[in-house]
Amino acid sequence: MTLDHRLVNLLVCPLCKGPLELVRAGDNRPAELVCPADRLAFPVRDGIPVMLESEARSLDTPAP
Repeated sequence: MTLDHRLVNLLVCPLCKGPLELVRAGDNRPAELVCPADRLAFPVRDGIPVMLESEARSLDTPAP
C-alpha cells in the first residue's frame, strides 16, 4: 500500500499543527512523517500514518 502524496500535503503535526516531512525507507516506501519543530517522527504502518503522540519517536533516538 502506498501513501498518496496529496494526503501528506494535507497532514499536519497533531501537536503544533506545523508541516510534516515524509521520510522514505531504503526501499522507497514511506517510513515516517517528521515534524522538525517538535523533533518527532510519526510512523507509517502499512501505508497508514499513525498520528498519535504516544506512537511518535523522538528524533533524538535512533530509528528502529
